[in-house]
Amino acid sequence: MKKLFLAAAIAVFGLSQAQEGFKLGAHIGAPTTGNSPFTLGLDAAYRWNIAKGFDLGVATGYSHYIGKSYDYPGGSIKADDFGFIPVAVSGKYSFSGAPIGVGLDLGYAISTADNVNGGFYAVPKFMYNMPTGELYIGYQSIAGDNRRYYDDRPVVGKESVGAVIVGYNFYLK
Repeated sequence: MKKLFLAAAIAVFGLSQAQEGFKLGAHIGAPTTGNSPFTLGLDAAYRWNIAKGFDLGVATGYSHYIGKSYDYPGGSIKADDFGFIPVAVSGKYSFSGAPIGVGLDLGYAISTADNVNGGFYAVPKFMYNMPTGELYIGYQSIAGDNRRYYDDRPVVGKESVGAVIVGYNFYLK
């Protein structure tokens, strides 16, 4: 199932690269859960204008979370880095007469690590529209059983992954 979602996302973006509405960018973030001190990633989206000020489309990318070190009596453990590839529906509403907008990406995040599960993906965003792209701040949430292991010992229990992110998407026309 994960491979099917990934193949569909690649096909959609491969067909839509030369058309208007394609966005490519990057983000950095500060995780709000205890499993990572830092995250960074790439974003790709294609949105169609559905109504005045409202765009709807698809989004994918990659978010990489740096593994956190845990100190225990008698030693410490450095958890492995982990990442997610989201496959999502992306919506954006731009306010008339103002360079601001709000957006929401909803879908599923596929884990790239064997010891981390994927889950429901949601990213609400507040955007500032510029001539060459959009600057945004948002909250990236991946809900599910994101249990991680180190030498077959659980490092982090059942919890969601979340991060406050800041990014910029370039308009490719």
